[in-house]
Amino acid sequence: MRLLLRFLGFLFAVGTILFVVGGAVASYFVWKYSQDLPDYTQLQNYEPPVMTRIHATDGSLLAEYAKERRLYLPIQNIPDLVKEAFISAEDKNFYSHGGIDITGIGRAGYAFLQNYGSGRRPQGASTITQQVAKNFLLTNEVSLDRKIKEALLALRMERAYSKDKILELYLNEIYLGIGSYGVAAASLLYFDKSVNELTIAEAAYLAALPKGPNNYHPFRRHDAAVERRNWVIDRMAENGYITQEQADKAKATDLAVTVRPTGAHIFSAEYFAEEVRREIFERYGEDKLYGGGLSVRTTLNPKLQQIAKKSLLDGLTRYDEQRGYRGAITGIEVSGDWGARLADVRAFSDIPWRLAVVLEAGADSARIGLQPQRDRSGQLPDQREVGIVTADGVKWALRGKKGVNAVLKAGDVIYVEPVDGKPDQWRLRQQPKIEGALVAMDPWTGRVLAMAGGFSFDESQFNRATQAQRQPGSSFKPFVYASAIDNGYTPSSIVLDAPFELSQAGQATWRPENYSGKFYGPQTLRFGLEQSRNVMTVRLANDLGMPVIVDYAKRFGIYDNLLPVLSMSLGAGETTVMRMAGGYSMFANGGRRIKPTLIDRVQDRYGKTIYKHDERECRGCDAAQWQDQPEPTLIDRREQVLDPMTAYQMVSMMEGVVQRGTGTALKVLGKPVAGKSGTTNEEKDAWFVGFTPDMVVAVYLGFDTPKPMGKGSTGGLISAPVVRDFMQVALADRAAVPFRVPPGMKLIRINPKSGLRAGPGEKSILEAFKPGTAPPDNYSIVGATDATGRPTTVSPEADRAIGNSGTGGLY
Repeated sequence: MRLLLRFLGFLFAVGTILFVVGGAVASYFVWKYSQDLPDYTQLQNYEPPVMTRIHATDGSLLAEYAKERRLYLPIQNIPDLVKEAFISAEDKNFYSHGGIDITGIGRAGYAFLQNYGSGRRPQGASTITQQVAKNFLLTNEVSLDRKIKEALLALRMERAYSKDKILELYLNEIYLGIGSYGVAAASLLYFDKSVNELTIAEAAYLAALPKGPNNYHPFRRHDAAVERRNWVIDRMAENGYITQEQADKAKATDLAVTVRPTGAHIFSAEYFAEEVRREIFERYGEDKLYGGGLSVRTTLNPKLQQIAKKSLLDGLTRYDEQRGYRGAITGIEVSGDWGARLADVRAFSDIPWRLAVVLEAGADSARIGLQPQRDRSGQLPDQREVGIVTADGVKWALRGKKGVNAVLKAGDVIYVEPVDGKPDQWRLRQQPKIEGALVAMDPWTGRVLAMAGGFSFDESQFNRATQAQRQPGSSFKPFVYASAIDNGYTPSSIVLDAPFELSQAGQATWRPENYSGKFYGPQTLRFGLEQSRNVMTVRLANDLGMPVIVDYAKRFGIYDNLLPVLSMSLGAGETTVMRMAGGYSMFANGGRRIKPTLIDRVQDRYGKTIYKHDERECRGCDAAQWQDQPEPTLIDRREQVLDPMTAYQMVSMMEGVVQRGTGTALKVLGKPVAGKSGTTNEEKDAWFVGFTPDMVVAVYLGFDTPKPMGKGSTGGLISAPVVRDFMQVALADRAAVPFRVPPGMKLIRINPKSGLRAGPGEKSILEAFKPGTAPPDNYSIVGATDATGRPTTVSPEADRAIGNSGTGGLY
C-alpha cells in the first residue's frame, strides 16, 4: 500500500512537473508568436476595395469597374439563408466556439498523420474566424508558424468583435471566382441577382466555392460543382436550417449559372462608358476608380443611345454601299461542319449584324449558315441555323450584274442583317470603310444624352466624338456670323460675293472660292449662311478682323487658340464633335455658357455627393412641406457669352438653312429645327449640326485617315440625313416647340433677296431685328469700293451677275 502511494505520488510529481514545463513552453511560444502578430484592431475601420458602378439616367446599370469585383454589404443586409449556407459549408460551430474548433483540429491532425509523407496538402481545420485572420492579416503560407499565429489572432478577435462583425468581414472579403469578391458581387456575377433573391440551391453553390472556385467552375467542372453544391445542401438540412424536402427539391434543380457580362451593360453604349471611365480616372485616380466604391450617375438616355447608334450605322452603311461591294470578309470550307469553322471567325458583338457563310448560291437566292453562338461553357451547340439571302437583299451590291451568284459564292463569309417581318430572310451587309460620330446634347445643361463614337467599339476604341480632331468646314461659319451680328451687323446686311485675293509672303496668292465655283454679287448675311458662301464669309471676317473671330471661337469653346488667319473663318482649324455640339447649344439656349458633361453626379461609398454638374442654386428646394410659399426658383449665374437677341437672330438664320439652304434634308421633320452643314476641301470631312429648342445633334463623317470621300459627299447630303434619322425617332413623341423669342426682338417682313423692307405683294420672310435697327432703304456692301478705294453704297438694283469659275475650297 505504501509502495502504491509512493508510486502515485511520483506520478503526480512528474505530472505536475510536466504540466508546469508544458505550461512554460506554451507560454513561451504564445509570447514568442505574439511579438510580431499583426494589429487586428485595424479591422474595425476596414474599407475593402469596392467596385465603381456607373448608371444611366433611368438608373439602369451602364458599367462596373474594379480590380476586385466587390459590393460591401453590412451583415443586416445579408439574408439568413446565405449566412446559413456558408456556416454549414465552412464552420457549423461558428456561433458556439471561441475562435478555434478543437474537434476540427483533432480531425485535421488525424488526417495529417494518415497522409504524412504522401505530399498531399494538409486538411484545413480553420474556423471562419481563423479564415478572416488569414485573409486580412496573414499570408497563404502553409506552415506551423502561420497556423499558430492564425489561432492566436482568432482567439483575440473573438474577444474584440461580435460574431456578426466577423461573419460580415468574411462574407464580404472571400474570393468566390470569376473575379468576384464577397457574396453580393458573386450573386450578381453568377446569377444576375441580388443576395435577397437567391434560392437555396444558388446560396449553397456560392457557399461551395471558398474551398476552390476553379475546382467547382460552373461550366468547366460542372459535375464537381453540382456534387459540392449538393453536399452543402445536405449540411444545411443536417444542421436544421432547411427541411429534407426543401433539400431534395434544391438538389434536383440545375446549376443555372448565367455569368453576367463585365463590359458595358447597355447595348451600343461602349463608347459612352469608356469616356466616363477615362473622366473618373482623370478626376479621382486609379485607386478610386477601381476600388473606391463610387456611384456615378451619368447623363446617358438608353433609348436615345440606341437611336444614335442605329442612325450613325445607317449613315455609314448608306455611304459605303453607294460605293459598291468589296467582296467577302474571308472564305471557309463549307463541307462537313461549317459551323465550327465559322465560329472561329471574329465577329463584332456591338453591331446588330450576324456573320454567315454562303452554303450555296443561285441566280435568285443564296442559302447561308449563320455563325453559331457558343454556350456558357464555351461549347458550340449541335444545331446549325440557316437562312436565305434573296435578290432584293443584294440589290445594292449588283451594280449592273445579274443574279445573286454574281455577288456571292459558296464559302464566302459575309455580314448579314435580318429583314424586318421575315425571320428566314437576310440582307447582305459589309463593314464600312468610312467612320464618324454623333453627339446628342441638352443645350440648357450641356448633358450628353447619347454618343456614338464610331462603327464598332469592338473594332476600335478610338472615340471619334471626343478624340478625333477634324476640320468643321462651314459648320464653323455661324460663329463668324454671330460675331458680326453681335458687333453691329444684321441678318439683312449686305456682303459682296465676288473674287477675293490675299497676298501671302513667300506663298501663292490665296483666292477662296465657293463650292459651285461661281460668285453671286451682293447678298444678305442670311443668304450667305443659308447657301454657305465661302467668299462672303472671308470678306466678313476680313472686315471684322480675325482677333474678333478668335475671341468668339474661344468663348463658344470651339477652339482654345485659333490661329488668327482668314482661312480659319472657313473652318480650317481642327476641333471635335463634342465641342461643336457644345458651341451650338449656346445658340439654342440664348447665349448661356454650358459645359458638356457625361456625368450628373458622383457619390462615394457612403452615399455622400462629391461631385455635381449642375451648380445652379435652387432657392426654396429644401422646404420640408408646402406652406403656401413661392415656387422654388433656379438661380442661374452662368456667363452670358452671347447677346440673347444675337443668339435668336442666328437661330432664325439657321432655321433658314433647313428651310431653303444646305440642310433641307431635315424639313421632313415638320418641327422647328435649325442647323448648319459643313464640308472641307475635297470632301474629306462632312458635318451637320442640327438643333431644336431642347436638343442639339452633331454628326461628323469621314475616313480616319483623311482622304476625299468623292464629289458630292457634302455635309448636307451625307451627314444631315443622319441627324434627320435620329431626330425623326427621338422627337416622334414630343410636341413641336418653337424657338424662344427674347423680349424686345422685332420681327419685320423683308425681301429675302435684297434684305430691304418688303413692299405689298413682294415675296417676303420674317426677319429678326434688335431694337434700334431696321431694314435699310439702301445698303453698304462689305467689300465694295469706289474708284478711289473707299467703301461705297450700292442700290438694290446693282448688277449681281459675277460668274468666274474656281477650284473650290473650304465652304
